[in-house]
Amino acid sequence: MADKEFALHDIVAMKKPHPCGENRWKVIRMGMDVRIKCMGCQHSVLLSRREFSKKMKKVVEREHTAD
Repeated sequence: MADKEFALHDIVAMKKPHPCGENRWKVIRMGMDVRIKCMGCQHSVLLSRREFSKKMKKVVEREHTAD
């Protein structure tokens, strides 16, 4: 699995921190756009998938699902 691959409910690190100081975000919606929520102040941001992939640094924590 490549480093830039992400899934719903994963915690990702972005290249630049949010103004509240937090750098970790949770992926809460995926489609043509990606909605992420700041783990510090709970602010959510909607980015195009292309813009999100460019600004994302790495996946910090993957969501574990029971299949």
